[in-house]
Amino acid sequence: MLKESLKNGGVALGTWCDLPSPAVVNVLAKAKLDFVIIDMEHGPMDFKIAQDMLMAAECEGTEALVRVPRLDESDILRSLDLGAAGIIVPHIESVEDRKKVVAYSKFPPVGQRGFNPYVRGGGYRKADREYCVIQNERIIVGLIIEGVDALANLERIIDDPNVDLIYIGTYDLSLALGMPGDVGHPKVLKALEKAAANVIKAKKSVGCMIHQASDLARFKELGIQFITYKIDSAIIYDSVASIKREFDRL
Repeated sequence: MLKESLKNGGVALGTWCDLPSPAVVNVLAKAKLDFVIIDMEHGPMDFKIAQDMLMAAECEGTEALVRVPRLDESDILRSLDLGAAGIIVPHIESVEDRKKVVAYSKFPPVGQRGFNPYVRGGGYRKADREYCVIQNERIIVGLIIEGVDALANLERIIDDPNVDLIYIGTYDLSLALGMPGDVGHPKVLKALEKAAANVIKAKKSVGCMIHQASDLARFKELGIQFITYKIDSAIIYDSVASIKREFDRL
């Protein structure tokens, strides 16, 4: 189980899925990624396609999380009802944002998540009295930190035992720091390293994206446990572009 593995210090490798394709997810899962993130913020999928993508991952033993489009109670509820292993919420800037995420994603008495066990997340059947407790323990609650205000408030934002994962969005962070897209800039990397250290100190898992295999060792040394390798579209594009360049040289 991904959540348990991260809690015990394990390192997991996955990717973002922006293509609205269960078939692509199934290929990635067949390749034995530990997780995929169905990206409903930037990807064009609706909830029906998202559920098909979740099932395409899980049938190969890969856990699937959903990045919801926004901090919205309905989006979080519907994503969890699909049976996602967890949710990742973008653009978290304040303690108030974090409180809303926890409230929307956890059943009472922890939060205020709506209760309907007759969905995929509930097993389509009447729930016993332990259902809400099990669901609260099972799901991963992830927050994306990607702005200077969020970095300034980081220690207060993450101060909640119901938050499991802090993902550092380096692309938006590079934009906020004035060097759009330059995720390897020393200023961006310094902010990432400082944030990662604070998250680890708070005993949370920290996540970030890598772009080549050579990044793996460095990011693992920083204590980053939840590693995303590129995005599904970029994995396909880069592979084809590489062989095409070789072809054109012949």
